[in-house]
Amino acid sequence: MPIPPNTPAVDRTLLRDDVYRRLRDAIVDGTFRPGEQLKDGDLAAWLGVSRTPVREALLRLAASGLVVALPGRSTTVSAIDIQVVRDARDVVAAMHELAVREVTGRLSEQDVDRMRDANRRFAGAVASGDVKAALEADEELHRIPVAALGNQALEAVIERFDPLIRRAERMRFGVDGRASVNRHEQLINLIEAGDAKGAASVAFDIWHSLSIDDTEADT
Repeated sequence: MPIPPNTPAVDRTLLRDDVYRRLRDAIVDGTFRPGEQLKDGDLAAWLGVSRTPVREALLRLAASGLVVALPGRSTTVSAIDIQVVRDARDVVAAMHELAVREVTGRLSEQDVDRMRDANRRFAGAVASGDVKAALEADEELHRIPVAALGNQALEAVIERFDPLIRRAERMRFGVDGRASVNRHEQLINLIEAGDAKGAASVAFDIWHSLSIDDTEADT
């Protein structure tokens, strides 16, 4: 068959990243439960793609600890391991502390306003019990200082380990959500005031305060 000229190639990077995000989010939001087997053929059919980007996404998810891959055998959603979550929490907390310390005094008024708007939506979602919307608003709020810093190494670390925390955090949102609204407001006020040390300390505490009870493991 003749090949049409001047046809732009499919951006495989975007496809690969989109498949990864879809599978990651399905694990984080509980669509795929711990211990559930993930078959690349079924996932490819579900997403309407070939098996190749699905297999690549599963490898990335394995590197993040969200799935356990046994070559030639099976891939399953990982159990929630308390110590793994705590280790990820400590690393991510340090990354957000660094980002906030470096960008305080440099964030635009528009960025600060966006953080306040995200926290308002976060508070509304917590009040209504909308966990998905709350997590999305929370992620948006914390992404603003990280994006402003522009440190790709720091962003890569957060991208790798944040989903482990989000999955565990989702289980405790009714407990921790309202307190987080106040912590967010304190963080934003300190950033707006140019208090880099204080803002960085609060940013660390927001992430490091996440705790997972032993009874919540492997669920």
